[in-house]
Amino acid sequence: MPRLPLSLSIVSFNEETNLRRCLASAAELVEEIVIVDSGSTDRTLEVAKEYGAITHHQKWLGHRDQKGVALGLCTKPWVLVMDCDEELSPALRAEIVRFFESGDCERYDGAWMNRLTWFLGRWIRHGDWYPDRKLRLLRREKARSAGSPEHDKFELLGEGATRRLSGDLLHYSFRDVSHYLSKQVQFSDDFLVRERSKGRGFSLFKVLARPTWRFFRAYVLRLGFLDGFPGLWIAGATAFFNFVRYSRTYEDPSRRA
Repeated sequence: MPRLPLSLSIVSFNEETNLRRCLASAAELVEEIVIVDSGSTDRTLEVAKEYGAITHHQKWLGHRDQKGVALGLCTKPWVLVMDCDEELSPALRAEIVRFFESGDCERYDGAWMNRLTWFLGRWIRHGDWYPDRKLRLLRREKARSAGSPEHDKFELLGEGATRRLSGDLLHYSFRDVSHYLSKQVQFSDDFLVRERSKGRGFSLFKVLARPTWRFFRAYVLRLGFLDGFPGLWIAGATAFFNFVRYSRTYEDPSRRA
C-alpha cells in the first residue's frame, strides 16, 4: 500500500515499550515520522531509529509547547499526532486510509477520533473517559497545539471543516493504580500554577462542589457504573483529585498575607 501524505508526530521520554507498540500500528501508513525527545535514557531513541524516525532533542516545555515543537518540524501536508502510549486500532487505521482514498482529505482540514483507555484489566467505555474525542488528524498548515501544560489539545486555525472517524485510538495511559496516583501529583502542581496565573484564589464552594459534580457526572450521567468496579474507582478518584487540586489554592501565601 502506498504511504499516505502524512507526518506522524510524537513527543517522547523514556517510552521504549510504549513507543514500539505505537509505531508498529502507524509507521507503515506515513511518509515521515518526527519524534521530539526530551532526554530519554532508555532505548526510546533506538526504537525510533528502527522505524526510520527523524528524532530531535528538546528540553521539556510542557505537553502543549513540546507538541507544538514537534508539529512545527513536520513537513508533509497532513499530520497524525499520537502519544507514545497510544495505538491505532485496526478499524481506525482502515478509516484513516479511507479518509485519503475517498477524497475527504480535500474536503476537510481535520478529523476527530474517539480515544479508548485500558485500565484495571478492561476497556473503559463510559464515564468521563469515553468517548474521549481527540482532533489528531490535521492539515499541517491549519493546525496548532493549544490547551494547558498538562492537558494539551489541537485546534484548527480559522473555520476549517472537520469530520469524525470511526474506530478507536487505543490508550494505555496508566499501568496500574500506583501509576495513576503518581501522575496526579504533577497534575495538581500544574493546576495550582495555572490558577495562580489567572488570579484565582481559594473557594470553599469549588472545593466542595467540583468533586461532587465530577463524581455524579461520571458515574451516573455518563453511565460509569456500567464499567463495574473500575468505573466506580475512576469516578471516585476523579472526585478526590478535584478536591485535592482546588484545596491546594488554600496554600497560596498571598491568601494569608
